[in-house]
Amino acid sequence: MNIIFLTLYNIESLNNNGIYEDLLREFASQSHNVYVVSPSERRLNSDTALHTDGKVNILKIRTGNIQKTNILEKGISTLLLERQFIDGIKKYFSDVKFDLIMYSTPPITLAGVVKYLKKRDKAATYLMLKDIFPQNAVDIGLMSKSGVKGLIYRFFRNKEKQLYAVSDYIGCMSEANVRYLLKHNAEISSDSVGLCPNSIEPVDMSVSPEEIKSIRTRYGIPADKKVFVYGGNLGKPQGIPFLIDCLRSQKDNTDVFFLIVGDGTEYCRLSDFVEKEKPLNVRLMKSLPKDDYDKMIAACDVGLIFLDHRFTIPNFPSRLLSYMQAGLPVLAATDANTDVGKIIEGGEFGWWCESNDIQKFSKLIDIINSSDISEYKTESREYLCRYYSVGATYSKCFAPILDKINNDKC
Repeated sequence: MNIIFLTLYNIESLNNNGIYEDLLREFASQSHNVYVVSPSERRLNSDTALHTDGKVNILKIRTGNIQKTNILEKGISTLLLERQFIDGIKKYFSDVKFDLIMYSTPPITLAGVVKYLKKRDKAATYLMLKDIFPQNAVDIGLMSKSGVKGLIYRFFRNKEKQLYAVSDYIGCMSEANVRYLLKHNAEISSDSVGLCPNSIEPVDMSVSPEEIKSIRTRYGIPADKKVFVYGGNLGKPQGIPFLIDCLRSQKDNTDVFFLIVGDGTEYCRLSDFVEKEKPLNVRLMKSLPKDDYDKMIAACDVGLIFLDHRFTIPNFPSRLLSYMQAGLPVLAATDANTDVGKIIEGGEFGWWCESNDIQKFSKLIDIINSSDISEYKTESREYLCRYYSVGATYSKCFAPILDKINNDKC
């Protein structure tokens, strides 16, 4: 069958690893023809181009700047995406009839592209719901439901509802996401909503004791301490003020070390803390090349997840999978609405506290530091292979839909 995936995510090749590349590679391995439409931002100075490799076709659409730019340019570029994507599809895929249209949030502004293709090809549509916007922006104070900002909220809320309306199937990352979506969107049929968790093709990322020693020496990480690592975006959704409070609470703990690797809008806030207070057990680093990052993660002991405690929507961070792939247990400090903590604790591969409870966080650090966590490491890896592999996701979420599409053709 012909499968098209629309995304804001920068996909250059399915040979790379990631939640989308891995899943699409699974589709290709099942003998489907895979078509990807992905942006090539203006700052990259690349024209629209189609790259074909066997059953995989990647159309890079020249767009305005969406990432690493100011909010005005990002907003304008995002609004222009629909027309740019449609024009590109008309030019390069006019002779392709698609059977399934897949797309993810963010953004919510591709509803027009989905509607166009659905009408043109009579195709089934599948939304992989990765965040719930604009409510997530309201939760952390970036948007309001009243005043002038309320007009912006209502515009995007209307776009969100349009996207749900055009979607035959909606895959959510967890049960909490399913419940939230149905509770706040009564017009959506429960029959169209199901689980479609973040998933990857598991690869053994573990490193030997000798490699751990070498990696820690290279990056100035103590060899004799339990190392807690946070890797990923450092923005408002991560609740950086609480992360700083956690680091400050452990400032005199000489038995543990905290490694923070990433970048984002709140990086400077963390950098200021490290520079002014000079905690001896904290190292802050900018993002690394993926191979170096993966090895560094595997040389640590416990992965950290942080989410702002104000969230009412149940986020499910994809960085959880990189920790699990490296065989790390996870300490999550999140809002009370996400079920990521329940999954981590229920799967017995980590610990959870609410992200406004410094005392509980400090208590968990002490518990982890004084415990043998080897069983947690084993459970982390095994849970990933059981529940978050692309093979399992394809079989449970997409194979039944594709069978139905095929039967309807007959």
